[in-house]
Amino acid sequence: MTADTSSTDATGPRDAAVRPPVRAATPADAGAIIRMRCEYVLSESVNEEWIRRCAEELAPRLAPEGDGRAFVIDAPGGVTAACALGLIHAVLPSPACPRGLAARVQVVATHPDYRRRGYARAVLSALLDHLSGVEDVTLFEVSSSVEAMSLYREFGFDGSPELMRMTRLGEPSAARPAGEATAWMPLEQYAETVLKATAFACVFFTDEEDRPLQLHSVYSPAHPWQLVGGTMDKGERPWDTAARECREETGLTVTGPPRLLATVYGLPGARWPCSTIGMIFDGGRLTPEQIRGITLSPREHDEVRVLPLAEWRTLMPERDFERLSAVAEARRTGRAAYFGTWDWGNE
Repeated sequence: MTADTSSTDATGPRDAAVRPPVRAATPADAGAIIRMRCEYVLSESVNEEWIRRCAEELAPRLAPEGDGRAFVIDAPGGVTAACALGLIHAVLPSPACPRGLAARVQVVATHPDYRRRGYARAVLSALLDHLSGVEDVTLFEVSSSVEAMSLYREFGFDGSPELMRMTRLGEPSAARPAGEATAWMPLEQYAETVLKATAFACVFFTDEEDRPLQLHSVYSPAHPWQLVGGTMDKGERPWDTAARECREETGLTVTGPPRLLATVYGLPGARWPCSTIGMIFDGGRLTPEQIRGITLSPREHDEVRVLPLAEWRTLMPERDFERLSAVAEARRTGRAAYFGTWDWGNE
């Protein structure tokens, strides 16, 4: 992790004629790098014994056969003015990482007396160019402070401070001047890096006394009682899915305009590798005749039930009831709900 304290480097002057003397670090630099990390990156204080043990851990990793690579700038009197450290690790090949090697930038730090000279930019540039041009690393990651994000973005990193990523394919490139356009990766490769999600759409019905209506599932013991709805087909829009599923599951026809009651989001898990995004629309209040006229699809449901909200609680998993409650409250108040914990694996 790096909470790069040299954010002033990112806005300091760049003198192309006076380049800082960057050199590759050796195992003998391990102590200085660890001390820089302790003093200028970590938020908690550490003792000398901890620094010594960490330096002993890092030293062999900076050897040619190790997995650590670092670059430093020396200052007079044996002081390390700046350093950048990255650790290489193997990953499964992918379009964004075709050679199966990735690296995480662990430290980028500058001594306070040597800031605003471009030193952080210089050591980071040397590290990234070496990793991509010599070590065949193509995927890079870093955790950044908010202040240092602009520096990493110059080199092509993108994302949130907690995790910024960059892919370098082909020859290494120098940091882009501020304002220069990003060199985008091919569309097919970028598509492999973005969120994968399935989507569903539902219709929330009540009777004329605002008691929620649900259907009993014949295939999902984890979710025995369900809203009317289902998974979106390719090429469908959410409201089209809700209307189609409603016809298939109940024989009812809903007409617009659509009124969104809630948005649902779930993270992937062991039982499903994709995120889940759902939209729940208001189907209105059904008359007793409409409820009696519901025709179920026997492959999916075997019972229609209408109950006061509180009575649903004992028939459903707690998370399902919380979602139903959020939807009912959205109908009551007219304020759309967001239910963000529909995660796979929480059944």
